[in-house]
Amino acid sequence: MNAPAPSSRPAYQKFEVRVAPSAIDGQGAFAAEPIPARRKIGEIRGESVSVREARIRATRQERIMIVEVSPRKAIDFSRSADPMRYTNHSCAPNARLCIRAGRVEFYALRAIAPGEEITVDYGETHHDGRLACRCGQPGCRGAL
Repeated sequence: MNAPAPSSRPAYQKFEVRVAPSAIDGQGAFAAEPIPARRKIGEIRGESVSVREARIRATRQERIMIVEVSPRKAIDFSRSADPMRYTNHSCAPNARLCIRAGRVEFYALRAIAPGEEITVDYGETHHDGRLACRCGQPGCRGAL
């Protein structure tokens, strides 16, 4: 009897996710296997910085990959190798971002099929409604 091949993904990445060009924006995170509803997809890890430092960095970068996890702490994912860092915004997301114990985790809101782009609602952002939303969903709010 053959043993299953070991997974190449880290333990905190519960489902296989691939990075590919996105119709929403740049690169996106896509399910590489079926993801059941309400299951943890995985998380992203990055550099822990102060919120003050994160806001300074945000003014120096065209693409921001920073999440504030508390009033004093943020995580910068700019150099992360985790595929979930490419999760794009959608006004009709299929996943949610959850901050737990300083970690940024992703959970499926519904079943996600292989090849489907994983999206979350970014919620409040530093863009203050100045960045056009490109999700293309019916009822799109138009800006982030």
